[in-house]
Amino acid sequence: MDRVEFINALNQIEKEKGIDKEVIFEAIETSLVSACKKNFGTSQNIKVVINRETGDVSCYAQKEVVEEVEDKMLQISLEDARNINPYFIIGDIIDIEVTPKNFGRISAQTAKQVVVQKFREAEREILYNQYITKEKDIMTGIVQRRERKNVIVQLGKIDAILTPNEQIPFEEYNFMDRIKVYVLEVKQSTKGPQIYVSRTHPELVKRLFEQEVPEVYDGTVEIKSIAREAGSRTKIAVYTKDKNVDALGACVGQNGYRVNVIVNELHGEKIDVINWSEDPKEFIAAALSPSKVVAVAINEQEQSAKIVVPDHQLSLAIGKEGQNARLSAKLTGWRIDIKSETQARETNFLEQENELKCNKEESEQERMLRLCQEAFADLEEPEEETSEDFEQKQEQEIEEVKEIEEIKEIEEVEDIEEMYDETEYDMKKLACSICGHVCEGGFIPKQCPTCGADTDEFMEQFEE
Repeated sequence: MDRVEFINALNQIEKEKGIDKEVIFEAIETSLVSACKKNFGTSQNIKVVINRETGDVSCYAQKEVVEEVEDKMLQISLEDARNINPYFIIGDIIDIEVTPKNFGRISAQTAKQVVVQKFREAEREILYNQYITKEKDIMTGIVQRRERKNVIVQLGKIDAILTPNEQIPFEEYNFMDRIKVYVLEVKQSTKGPQIYVSRTHPELVKRLFEQEVPEVYDGTVEIKSIAREAGSRTKIAVYTKDKNVDALGACVGQNGYRVNVIVNELHGEKIDVINWSEDPKEFIAAALSPSKVVAVAINEQEQSAKIVVPDHQLSLAIGKEGQNARLSAKLTGWRIDIKSETQARETNFLEQENELKCNKEESEQERMLRLCQEAFADLEEPEEETSEDFEQKQEQEIEEVKEIEEIKEIEEVEDIEEMYDETEYDMKKLACSICGHVCEGGFIPKQCPTCGADTDEFMEQFEE
């Protein structure tokens, strides 16, 4: 290949491979400097220049202009320098051509090696730039082989590494199996990009939902949190601001079609989709699905929650080996303590829950009064009571009840008397029309005690 063909080849490489021609020229020049020193054993400051138009290669020895030469390899006298160019002065660097006769063969070999090396570097850079954009995303790969405990998965032009920690337990990886993986990291190395992938990462489930559910992909439905135990069960909380969209229904799909596609991709891993809520109690109760929840009490300072479930659903709420409770805690970010209704009564747990929950049917005044009474009751030190004290206390309580009943009867009588007008109260003081005798206190005899007149005249007179 002559020099013109070499220049044309570099132009073609720049066009097809995207490798800058100037980068190749500089790399060849640097390599030729090393080759020149190696082959000719010189300690001179060597400079190699390639003509960008013709491809001619020239080798120069760089020397400093001095008054008195001490090192002929590195210095040149002012007199000799001015023989080359009369304008040189002391301190200038002068290039003296020292191109060897067989330098063309050396330059050709070096150029070939450099171009091949730059090809490889450029390909590695292109691949790295291509796959770095896939980091933290999902890709489809083909299982190639096993290397010790690692599984090698082909992702296009590069083989990715699936380490044991990122493999789903008991999942089989057979040759040519197509699997979807989550790209954990893309590293640049001398051998090219190294890609590490995962099958256990929770984000894998999120990306699968983005692929299968358009509402998740466009942001209409938001995935708030994910808790996963790979190969067994995953819980995912979804939310939407659009009142016209059912977030849970969109993710599950008609007859469960959408979620079943993801389940099949994960080889039967169970997926629970729940509605996310700003209310921690509602969110925690939903997270324990499929178990029903009777009551929830939370402690925001300790970020903990106490939950009561029906007796027959305690094992369902806890799950196999505590899995349901564990995933619910991861999903919500709250520490969870679950008890059945019977256990809650025996441990006074329900009362505590009601205390924290503040029963809505109880008014604020009643609640404050009850709390005050309980506080004062706690301050009183209980005394030991004998049987006589107990009987005496019962008698006192009976007397108090009787007094209360009498007070109620008096109040009822007073209420009845208030129903009468002022003329009716005047009946308590009537005078006999014959002798003028006054009957007081509201008592009316059949005859006047003084003159014996009939009391009918009293009433007739009062009516008139």
